[in-house]
Amino acid sequence: MNVVLLEPEIPANTGNIGRTCVATGSSLHLIKPLGFDISEKAVRRAGMDYWFSLDLHVYENYADFCEKNPQAKIYMATTKAQKVYTEVSYGPNDFVMFGKESAGIPEELLMEHRENCVRIPMIGETRSLNLSNSVAIMVYEALRQQDFAHMKLEGQLHRHTW
Repeated sequence: MNVVLLEPEIPANTGNIGRTCVATGSSLHLIKPLGFDISEKAVRRAGMDYWFSLDLHVYENYADFCEKNPQAKIYMATTKAQKVYTEVSYGPNDFVMFGKESAGIPEELLMEHRENCVRIPMIGETRSLNLSNSVAIMVYEALRQQDFAHMKLEGQLHRHTW
């Protein structure tokens, strides 16, 4: 899987998402401008000791991203979508894009990809979920659809056995 953050603003969110990407074998794609320096302690701290293992790609802008990923099948996560994220079939090389925390993905871009816009259902007038939570929800749905291929499916106790 490929997680794309369009102009992320909060380093702790990006760090948490980076850790999720490492844990799931997903790549993280960051599209500038970023609201922080990628080397900031907050990003590394949230990613903990996993950050060095992250498959990270950084782009100057959206056009640069598109140029370097011309065949990308992109699903755009937005609270404005009419389709729920569980209604699509994700492939192992698909991209799931999330917008910046304060504004989401620009509506013009959503309109270009209207068939691939998906949302996470929420109750009432809730504006949105935390970005890192939204990424985790969608990535794990995509991986569930792929039977968690290549992932560890069993845990082990430290002092006891199951």
